[in-house]
Formats: sequence, structure tokens, C-alpha cells
Amino acid sequence: MPTYYITTLNIIIPMFVILILLEIFYANIINKSFIIRSMDTLSSLCSGLTNVIRDVLGLTIIIVSYSFMVDNFALFTIKTTWITYVVAFIGIDFAGYWVHRINHSINYFWNHHIVHHSSEEFNLACALRQSISNFFSLTFIFLIPTAIIGVPAEVITFLAPLHLFAQYWYHTRLIGKLGFLEYILVTPSHHRVHHAINKEYLDKNLSQIFIIWDKLFGTFQKELNEVPPVYGVKRPVRSWNPIFINFTHLMLLIKDAWRTNNWYDKLRIWFMPTGWRPDDVAEKFPVITIEYPFSLKKYATGNSNFLLGWSYFQLIVTSALMFLIFFNLTLLTHTMILLLAGLLVLHVMSYTFLLDKKKLALILEGLKFGFGIVLFFTINEKNGFIPNFSLNLIFIYLFISLGMTAYFFWSEIKNSTISVSIKS
Repeated sequence: MPTYYITTLNIIIPMFVILILLEIFYANIINKSFIIRSMDTLSSLCSGLTNVIRDVLGLTIIIVSYSFMVDNFALFTIKTTWITYVVAFIGIDFAGYWVHRINHSINYFWNHHIVHHSSEEFNLACALRQSISNFFSLTFIFLIPTAIIGVPAEVITFLAPLHLFAQYWYHTRLIGKLGFLEYILVTPSHHRVHHAINKEYLDKNLSQIFIIWDKLFGTFQKELNEVPPVYGVKRPVRSWNPIFINFTHLMLLIKDAWRTNNWYDKLRIWFMPTGWRPDDVAEKFPVITIEYPFSLKKYATGNSNFLLGWSYFQLIVTSALMFLIFFNLTLLTHTMILLLAGLLVLHVMSYTFLLDKKKLALILEGLKFGFGIVLFFTINEKNGFIPNFSLNLIFIYLFISLGMTAYFFWSEIKNSTISVSIKS
């Protein structure tokens, strides 16, 4: 992972958080605070953090690198100028459209993208719901044209994260239509359509920066005044846990492939259109699907403000652990970095399952307690980059976290139930 990417993240992450706070502040001023819910926002922030960790660790498999394609397929050697950057940006956006379209169209690849659509709100925080389950990238296929004309690899590497970050701003309900820009760029209005489950809007507006791709390839839909968008996914995930959300569709595919008696269906389920299930499995094991968007009742777990506040404190600890990894990458072995990332994932799963009122949260917290003490003690013995005072604070935190989880388990979870979140 390039050092400049980590440096950029250290700038971008605080800026994203500030913009989220400004959106919350402005929404309250204009009496639209309903567009932002605390637990949904917390889930989105956790999802963003886990995605950043995945990216920094480089856990995506690149089937064919762009550098390889330029070295072997380029017909020209071109000088890097501002025109090169413009061509490269357009090429990245073209590739992004088609990868995005595949994610929406094919059963297996929908698992790469479901987390981004899982929020039943539409705000800046939901933009941070990025996948950790896309284990390999298809982008290289659609970047072959830029490789053939000789766009240098370093130009693509520099622009790719900027292209991703440029998609952040239009995840909001507070900006209306933007005049002539609606004909050129993806705007908040266009993207509200994209995130909606209304039949008029489903799988539309797949472009990322330039809306022209949707208009060229037949996937454009303007936002209709008479059809308010309803956000989420047609099979609601009903969880605040971003790790669970990332793999919920994949687990359904695995179970369906196992359960069906038709061997052809076991093979083709992965490549069928998104949502397709074998007939025998769909009949025996039905899943909730939203056919009438306006019947959707948003997922809610009725947690106390005390638990919600504690969970936001846990989010701060998650962020601190993430930056601890960033700032000490050169001091840690790859194995240690992976173990720390694993601890972070365990941490996120524990307190978000707690919000879901899942009894598994207490077990995960116990595992985090034991794993954390052993891991930090071992790392400190080998590297010594954590002062003893800070190490003691970490151990005290782990003990308090276990105690608080046990408290919430007994006071809010043990005998609780979660109401059905879909109207019949």
C-alpha cells in the first residue's frame, strides 16, 4: 500500500467526519434530523473503518496488475501531462461503471456491494459503507483500453483513491437538483435514485462521477417527484454489524447451493441475476423480500442512550487502534499487523452485535479480552513501542470493556426481543 495513500487517509478521514457532523447540524436546523439515526450512523462509521484497514493491509487479490498490462499491452509510450490525467480519470470512471453494473447484476458479485446499500437511510455516513468482502477485483478488465494507449501505472495509482473519495459528497438528501450539472455529473438526486428499492429506481444510475455512462448504456433514471425513494436492500439485513452485513448474501448463496437438490442449480446460482434462488430452496426456505417499498419499517433495536453512548466510545477506541496500526506499520511484522487487524474486527463485531441484542456479543467480548491481553503483551515484549503506562491503560480498558458488555448483556439483552421490522 503506497505511503501517500495512508497519508491521504489521515487527512480525508477527519474531513469526512467533519462533513458528517455538519450534515447532522444542518439537518437539525432545517428540521430534517429524521434522515440521520445514531445507530445507523455508527454502523456506517464502523464499516468505513474496517474497509480502510482491509485496504491498508492490501487484502484484495489483483488478478492482473495494471502495471503488467501497461508493460505488455501498451502500443504507445506517452508523456505524462495534464491530458494524461484527464484520459486516465475518464478511463477509471468507465471501468467503475461496469464493475458497479456487474456488482448489481450477478449473484456472487452483489455480495461485494450489498454493504453499501444496506443502510435504510441516505446520508454522508452511509457513503462510508464500503465492502471488505470483495476479495478480488475485476477493474483491470475495463482498464485494458487505458493500458493499450500507454497511460502510466503511476497515474492510475494516484487517481484511483481520488476517484473513490470524489464519490462521497453526493450521498445526501439535503441537496436538491443542480441544474445543468444534472446532465454531466452524478449528483445527489441521481444517487438517491441509485440507493432506492422502488421498482422505478432499482439498479439505475450506476455511474460514479460522469452520469453520461448511464445515458449511453440505458441505465439512467431521473428522480421523480411523485416517487419518493425508499432506501435499503430488498432483503433487509436487519443488523448494525458491518462484518455480518458484508457476508450475509454470500452465506445465503452458500446455504442455497448446499440445500438445492439440482446439481445444475448448485453451479449456476453464483452467476445468475442478483436475487435468483433455486425453486426448491425458495419454496422450502423463504426469505423476507420487500415487494412494496412503502411497507418497509426501518430496523430498530430500542437500545438505551447509555448503550448507544458506550458504543460510540467503543468506536473511538476502534479508531485509535486503527491509527495505532497506521503509525507503526514500519515497526510491526506483517503477522503482527494482521493480528491487530483481527483484534479490531473482533472488537467491532462485539459492540455492534451488542447493539443488535445478540447474546454472541458477550462471547466475542470475552475472546477480545483474552486475545487483546496476549497480543499487546507479546507485541510490547518484541517491539516495545507502547510505553508501560499506555500498556496498563490498554489492559484496564479491556477489563472495563468486558465488564460493561456483561452489564449490558444482563440489563438489556438477556431477556429482550427485537420487534419485527417489516410490516406485513
